[in-house]
Amino acid sequence: MPISPAQCRAARALLGWTQAELAARAEVSPGTVRGFECGRHDPHRATAAALRRALEEAGVAFLDPDEGGGAGVRKRC
Repeated sequence: MPISPAQCRAARALLGWTQAELAARAEVSPGTVRGFECGRHDPHRATAAALRRALEEAGVAFLDPDEGGGAGVRKRC
């Protein structure tokens, strides 16, 4: 499931990360994170996967919009 720009921003907020911190952990450029979160461009599939992986490894769970309640994020216990 791809993540949305809003989910990315919310996940960073849960972790207290800056865009630069997410970029470093996902091994992408800060401009890539900024452009994605602002809706200027969709990242390549591998880049989106790296962003998601970095956030999940830090304890974020992405909520599937098809399971009711819409897309979202939460912090795993």
